[in-house]
Amino acid sequence: MVPFSGWGRLVLNSFLSIPDLTVNLGRILLKNPVTACSGTFASGTEYANFFDISILGAVTTKSFSINKIQGNPPPRICETPSGMLNSIGLQNEGIKYFFDFQFEKIKKSGVSIILSIFGHSAEEFRELAARIQPFENSLTAVELNFSCPNISKNGACFSAFPDQVGQIVSEVRKILNTGIIAKLSPNFDTIIGCSYSAAEAGADAISIINTLSAAAFDIETFKPKLGNITGGLSGPAIKPVAVMKVYQLAKENILPVIGMGGIYSWEDAIEFIIAGASAVGVGTANFADPKICPKILDGIVEYLKRKNFHSIKSITGAAINVLQKNKNGVLE
Repeated sequence: MVPFSGWGRLVLNSFLSIPDLTVNLGRILLKNPVTACSGTFASGTEYANFFDISILGAVTTKSFSINKIQGNPPPRICETPSGMLNSIGLQNEGIKYFFDFQFEKIKKSGVSIILSIFGHSAEEFRELAARIQPFENSLTAVELNFSCPNISKNGACFSAFPDQVGQIVSEVRKILNTGIIAKLSPNFDTIIGCSYSAAEAGADAISIINTLSAAAFDIETFKPKLGNITGGLSGPAIKPVAVMKVYQLAKENILPVIGMGGIYSWEDAIEFIIAGASAVGVGTANFADPKICPKILDGIVEYLKRKNFHSIKSITGAAINVLQKNKNGVLE
């Protein structure tokens, strides 16, 4: 059976009263707005034991580097009130391992693949792009992870410097024709500037937010709870910060935004979408409930039907539109 597409799909969805969930992020097309975040879904195939992962808008792989990285010393994870601290240190087997041992398996699942990569320099990003090029037609997008500490400018993140973001996106765009997503850090007040640089250099979308820098200590031993002392805070505790960052960026209308950070329910996902996110990423919640992504997707569909919205685009940025109706930018 040939699947419906374009106008045919819209007519069929209308007939069946199914909202149109498709999302356009520049040259990136997703069947729906629910994606799995990098680092929380491995390469996707593990979660196939719990549900058909092909129903998702996309699965974002863990971030891969050129060579294998061992990661940070243990302990690497600890729980916090309404959240989780992690300090994995971007442990991975390297990009060659992904293509040699994981790529074909995830392709067979039928899910859209967003391949996440990171480097310590523009040269490393270029080399990664060159290694990806032979496989890019099978990828939905490549995510450039600028939101982790890199050995540059005193160890600060690439995302702290718009000029570096623009340079790297430009270099990768020269090599790859697939969609490019710039994943930016929330730990610096430069998301807007970095987004403009990414857009000018050829990126298709921005992904925010990654974890917030944080730490925890044991009051009995006086030792840090993480082997690396500091780590990244995720989970419901960071959701209000994430929603604010998404709103602030989306209202600038620079690039489509993939919003993430503390999404644990369909209600959380809807809040991100009305704040301006075109799509959402589910992260830490996957650890608590491996079936959370399809539950969120079902909840979004039922919400749209209940509110009589025929498309997910009907509510994207709805909160921004409401605020813009008031010249002072606030509700009376």
